[in-house]
Amino acid sequence: MIRRALGVAMLLLAVTAHAQDEHAQDEHAMHAMPDMPAMQDDSPALPTSTHVPPPPPQAPMQAMDADHMADVMQMHDDQLFAMFKLDELERVKSGSNYGTAWDAEGWLGGDIDKAWFRTEGERDRDGTRDARVELLFDRAFAPFWDWQLGARHDFGQGPSRDWIAFGVQGLAPYWFETEATFYAGENGRAAARFEASYDLLLTQRLILAPRAEVQLYGKDDPERRIGSGLSETELGLRLRYEFTRQVAPYLGVAWKNRYGDTARYARAGGDRAGEVTWLAGIRLWF
Repeated sequence: MIRRALGVAMLLLAVTAHAQDEHAQDEHAMHAMPDMPAMQDDSPALPTSTHVPPPPPQAPMQAMDADHMADVMQMHDDQLFAMFKLDELERVKSGSNYGTAWDAEGWLGGDIDKAWFRTEGERDRDGTRDARVELLFDRAFAPFWDWQLGARHDFGQGPSRDWIAFGVQGLAPYWFETEATFYAGENGRAAARFEASYDLLLTQRLILAPRAEVQLYGKDDPERRIGSGLSETELGLRLRYEFTRQVAPYLGVAWKNRYGDTARYARAGGDRAGEVTWLAGIRLWF
């Protein structure tokens, strides 16, 4: 056993010595080799920049205050803009009766504050039946939302009425145009009006526009044939074709319903409490 162990040890020593000799020979050969030329890079050279810096200013700007700087740099955030939209100008037919209706609005102002104008009404062969005009101060208080404060004037059948108006308008979720306005008038009168509309694009030019309106009054006004509570609702559906965004003829239908004493006053005057109205009109935007 001792002799066999000594034999294995001698064999390991011989293998180790042979490996060290080969490593030494390799190092000697590397040092003996002549210097090799550096490898050349055949990749194309990157194009150099052609940017030419602008010349320095010939006349440096003088010191100025913020207002003067805004004038020079044309950085006005309070420029005046204006818009007028005749949203509905239509000929209506209910039963054997014909009439003309309108709904228009416009504003003048900046991004935050505006003077807002609205009017809506209807005429037939007997004259103006029911119409209103509103003049409001409008101020943005959130993205897509404004509050409004102003006055409303009603005219047409019966005596005129004047109101103080306060409300909000804006773009509700899912792109519903929304208005909610509250009114206070003489002799303790109060009223509220809610409106919502939506544009459904069937194509880029053909648009279906549903619209709903609700009116409420705090007390009876027999001279204007208005009852207290829920007075009137109207649901309209208009299909318009936009030759341009500014000019769009349309056809439509509207369902109008009166409730409570308002319905009773309508029947006493020869009208129906509920009626379907066919209409054709044009929408103009300036």
